[in-house]
Amino acid sequence: MKRCSKCGLVQPLENYYAATGTVDGLRGDCKACFKERAAARYRTNPEPAKERAKAWARANPERVAERGRLYRLSGRKARNDRRSHLKRKFGLTPEQYDAMLQAQGGRCAICRRRPTNGISLHVDHEHRTKRVRGLLCFRCNNALGDFGDRADFLVNALDYLTPPPTAATRRRIDALATR
Repeated sequence: MKRCSKCGLVQPLENYYAATGTVDGLRGDCKACFKERAAARYRTNPEPAKERAKAWARANPERVAERGRLYRLSGRKARNDRRSHLKRKFGLTPEQYDAMLQAQGGRCAICRRRPTNGISLHVDHEHRTKRVRGLLCFRCNNALGDFGDRADFLVNALDYLTPPPTAATRRRIDALATR
């Protein structure tokens, strides 16, 4: 047991980092206090720590490559890539994505088709404001992109695809309008 020089708590020796040149071979402050001070130092001036990490990576390319290889093999890379992409690009967590998917019944918000196995729906967002609108299949997301998110183009396309009403349909529409 040892008393931390910063927080004053008496803690087991495994809660202290090793330090050569000290009587007991351990730092005077516990790991928690050391980490807290290091984090505060990083928030104040992150450049020395970043440069130190870059220098280590340059000096140890084989260890960097091995760490990367083990990380990819672990399967954590794929999970973290998705998590990072959703957070960075759309401000979403995977849990929020899953909640949106469930709210949409597991289907595309436009065509209502279910995605094929192993394919996730795309996060649709307004490009100018970055506001997330929903989850779309590739086809629907691509179509909106091709129309440049222009509602007037979509209305024109709808008009183009819709056949003109028959005379009987026109009379029913006129009758409803006069009520």
